[in-house]
Amino acid sequence: MHKLDNRRITERAQAISPFHVMDILAQAKRLETQGKDIIHMEVGEPDFDSPQPIIEAGIAALKLGRTHYTPPLGLPELREAIAGWYETRYQVKVSANRIIVTPGASGALLLVMGALLEQGKNVLLADPGYPCNRNFARFVEGKAKAVNVDASTNYQLTARHIEQHWDENTAMALVASPSNPTGTVLNDQQLKSLSDAVTLKNGHLVVDEIYHGLTYDGYDAPTVLAVNQDAFVINSFSKYFGMTGWRLGWLVVPDGYEEVMDRLAQNLFLAAPTISQYAALAAFHSETIAILDQRRNTFEQRRNSLLPALQLIGLKVDAPPQGAFYIYADCRQILTDKYPDSMALSKYWLEQAGVAVTPGNDFGHYLAEYHIRFAYTANEQRLIQAIERIKQII
Repeated sequence: MHKLDNRRITERAQAISPFHVMDILAQAKRLETQGKDIIHMEVGEPDFDSPQPIIEAGIAALKLGRTHYTPPLGLPELREAIAGWYETRYQVKVSANRIIVTPGASGALLLVMGALLEQGKNVLLADPGYPCNRNFARFVEGKAKAVNVDASTNYQLTARHIEQHWDENTAMALVASPSNPTGTVLNDQQLKSLSDAVTLKNGHLVVDEIYHGLTYDGYDAPTVLAVNQDAFVINSFSKYFGMTGWRLGWLVVPDGYEEVMDRLAQNLFLAAPTISQYAALAAFHSETIAILDQRRNTFEQRRNSLLPALQLIGLKVDAPPQGAFYIYADCRQILTDKYPDSMALSKYWLEQAGVAVTPGNDFGHYLAEYHIRFAYTANEQRLIQAIERIKQII
């Protein structure tokens, strides 16, 4: 086997950082092969299988031989269904022509970055935030300009941040609502203020809405399209709809961007998976929505159980999550010489308690060594068991 020669690897590829959580997951799997019971709270994937109506729709499509390419922008019926979803869910009219079906939300992010960001140009991002965003920016030769955020702004970018950090090299701002890793949400007024601030800078606003549908306390997160039809929206069938392995997402673009997205899609991935697109048609059926809303209620109950339990063992949560399925906790009060930061603490918990969590380092740099993300994607009994295990070793 040839030794890897970094001189043959592009600077671009070498600059893409790995997920620390994948190292945690790999170590957890090794421990499981040795017979150790691991409680997984590290990976952001719902523990439920895809709803049965979606599975049956996928099987039906296979039996009907629907295994050929769709148009690059997606199956017309699915684009119409997504447009209908915006009208039903948000009372917002969006033309199906503006909807691009993609291989996961990552495919949508790649199209946005490819169309809006270029060498030497910046995208403003919140730190902490989803790590792929900054890596995608680097991949297209742009730059991620991280803005430190904390509980005072609900871990979100604000209009003031846009005013302070935008410069002549900035092309776009990217926010997420609900967010990963904090689960915080932008309300309609905050979205309007952000939109106005970016518009004044003659830039683009991109909003990641992949956790829409997973909000709690009777609150339904607004789409940015309700206040700004010129925003770019990234969404996915992975989280609320429970279709992670089907690799399907979508992108909503302003009028006039359909042609460039068509060209990029043709060249970058040709089309999203055909079977997945036919299966997703069943995602909007009333029987499927009933299943999904029940699952949302389950996630809410898990959050309600886990949040006070974490606080009782010395973790601090400055901004309780309003959506998604994460809790971002400050662990400073329980750090010791044995585990002086979140990375060491997460490894210690995995080895000594069999509890896998994600260190803050995966989400940026700002106070990352003092934070841990918990994903409540295990059943409530396992979550409480995880807390009991941690209590015994701290």
